[in-house]
Amino acid sequence: MSMDNRPPDRQQPPPPPPHDDRDRGLGRYIGGSPLGVAFRLVLLSILVGVVLAAVGFDPWNIVYSIRRLIERVWSLGFEALDSLWRYFLLGAVIVLPVWFISRLFGMPRKR
Repeated sequence: MSMDNRPPDRQQPPPPPPHDDRDRGLGRYIGGSPLGVAFRLVLLSILVGVVLAAVGFDPWNIVYSIRRLIERVWSLGFEALDSLWRYFLLGAVIVLPVWFISRLFGMPRKR
């Protein structure tokens, strides 16, 4: 009876199935398995579509939608400046005369 202190023989895992080099190259090129990438692209497309629809884009006439969005942003910017200008004029009607009068009466007098 011989006593051996060696661990029992372990089975080697089976070799991986042979891959076609084209499949590995395609997966590396598109960033994963084709089915997984397609699923992620569909979900991302739906998410981006919801955001663009909220902004006002129309998928059937994208060029018109982009032009309309730029016009809206442009007009919002100038409407804000127009409102700011009106508030400035309204405030200046009161502030500038009060400032001018306070400067006149607040000047130190020479003796």
